[in-house]
Amino acid sequence: MATEIVAGQHTPTLDLAEAELARGLGGLLGAVPPIRARPSGDGSLVIGTPASSPFIAALRLDLAATGGEGFLIRSLEHEGRRLTVIAGRHEAGVLYGTFTFLRLLATERSPERLNLVSVPRVRRRILDHWDNLDRTVQRGYAGESIWDWQKLPDYLDPRYRDYARASASLGINGTVLTNVNSDPVSLTRRYLLKYAALAGLFRPYGLRVYVTAPFDSPIAIGGLRTADPLDPQVRAWWRAKVEEIYALIPDFGGFLVKANSEGRPGPEDYGRTHADGANMLARALAPHGGIVMWRAFVYSERQSRDRARQAFDEFKPLDGKFERNVLLQVKNGPIDFQPREPFHPLFGAMPRTSLMLELQITKEYLGFATHLVYLGPLFEETLRSDTFARGPGSTVARVIDGSLFDRPQSGMAGVANIGSGRNWSGSVFDQANWYAFGRLAWDPTLLARDIAEEWVRLTFSNDPLFVAPVVGMMMASREATVDYMTPLGLAHQMAASHYGPAPWLEASRYFNRADAQGIGFDRTATGSNAVAQYAAPVAARFQDLRQVPPELLLWFHHVPWDYRMPPGRTLWEELLERYARGVTHVADMQRTWAGLAGRIDAERFAEVEAYLAIQEKEARWWRDANVAYFQSLSRRALPAGYPPPEHDLAYYEALCFPYVPGVWDRREPLCR
Repeated sequence: MATEIVAGQHTPTLDLAEAELARGLGGLLGAVPPIRARPSGDGSLVIGTPASSPFIAALRLDLAATGGEGFLIRSLEHEGRRLTVIAGRHEAGVLYGTFTFLRLLATERSPERLNLVSVPRVRRRILDHWDNLDRTVQRGYAGESIWDWQKLPDYLDPRYRDYARASASLGINGTVLTNVNSDPVSLTRRYLLKYAALAGLFRPYGLRVYVTAPFDSPIAIGGLRTADPLDPQVRAWWRAKVEEIYALIPDFGGFLVKANSEGRPGPEDYGRTHADGANMLARALAPHGGIVMWRAFVYSERQSRDRARQAFDEFKPLDGKFERNVLLQVKNGPIDFQPREPFHPLFGAMPRTSLMLELQITKEYLGFATHLVYLGPLFEETLRSDTFARGPGSTVARVIDGSLFDRPQSGMAGVANIGSGRNWSGSVFDQANWYAFGRLAWDPTLLARDIAEEWVRLTFSNDPLFVAPVVGMMMASREATVDYMTPLGLAHQMAASHYGPAPWLEASRYFNRADAQGIGFDRTATGSNAVAQYAAPVAARFQDLRQVPPELLLWFHHVPWDYRMPPGRTLWEELLERYARGVTHVADMQRTWAGLAGRIDAERFAEVEAYLAIQEKEARWWRDANVAYFQSLSRRALPAGYPPPEHDLAYYEALCFPYVPGVWDRREPLCR
């Protein structure tokens, strides 16, 4: 264990690394090691860069492989003394290495035999906050926004520093402060000063600030008559706005843009393309090193015969037409953060465009804060999906880290689940999803199970009798939720508020296509032909009813109720089996958790216990409402022993919850 901390010169970032080591080692060892300029004996912990520490420079470590943000942690002997070194070429790497070292100690890794070099595989690792200026949070389930805009820039809540610490501990290096549906007033000087205050606090943690750029800002706050991206006055307005921002925030990261989607203005309003709009902003940002993250989520009234086709149809023809500092931000699937979707066909289809992956950490369609759903398996499933763009092994991870097509930019964005609630994320287990995103953004090859174990050990206990069952719960939780919500490839069966089931709504019927004959959306060559958007080997698999994975069956095929599934059950029977299996698993999680009483503090144990009870009740609601509706169409009997729905269909159809949290537009009618 460390007997002393050896640090070099003082800089804001290196001072943070030193403070984190003192705090962490003090908690783990019971005493804070002294801080010295040179080692005085065995067990010294030496931190720094060759430029900041003469001692690090004297060790002549090969740090070339650590790049700009990576680090080295090594146990070694020097002049007869045993040392542990945390070093990087740049200060951010030292801070990331510090957090990694503490994580290793906290999970009971021996500090005596360390030899680790870690480099982020993804350049931009960003949290997207869907936070509004009135402190509501779109799809937020953890209280108000943590950004107290009214008190900024004069008061910096201590929680902002904790947010930066938590993000840096995972290697997250960017934060988009404002909602993708933000008001243009968010770009006025009043708010730029608030962003600058946060940027100043975040800077030593390696956390750069980004904001959204409402496309109609030149009209709304600039006094122009148009926002046409090819208009010289519009271009000049954006250049001036960018100059204003960089004068206040020299390391400003850039803009996130949602355009021509869900009623938002964009370049298509003027007969221009997404590339025209993105490139206008990119050219304004380029002299300062900023980027544009242009969202490919283009859900609009102009949708084609299949919403799943729309983004591909709009963006594929634009491949190679975006500036180098544009990243096309693509959701993991072609619809909208569903419990399960196939990977988005744009991954692998745009070799001349830098793509970044957008994941949702907040559980908009996965039970909000009260359902225990660990998203690591969902994230891993997407990253490991093979696009076959350049043959086998052309994974989504290799697309978004830039290696598959040798792209200059790379990125992952996670829609944050962070709020002002005491536990940050709405529930204890929802913190694991923030954690999993950060770890996978640093290294997309990590395994969700390993990340879950790491998180459980750091959050609760290293007791193997606690760790193993809890990791088991977490790893099975996402599949259980798919089963009781949207089994076999169903999608978007939620109410307008996204709380609870509503397969009878017009929007849901659009996706389930259920009728007396069968269920599912035909996306094969005989239907919308969305399969053709994938590379040939992938398309062939999805097209074939015998080869398509059962988990995506109804995503790609309209299947008769009496179709025989591989286990020998009819589709109707298999659908019922999946719904029941999901509910059963939640009950199993309840029993597992009950058996862990006394192994952690009573407060957190009781919260999880209560939330699991809510989840079990709502899983039964999901099962029963869906079964009641689909039985009304299929006219099939329930198998012997299968519990009938608790209520009739009319009861479930009448349920409505107009004030659930996270609804982004209260003008949208939630009860009909």
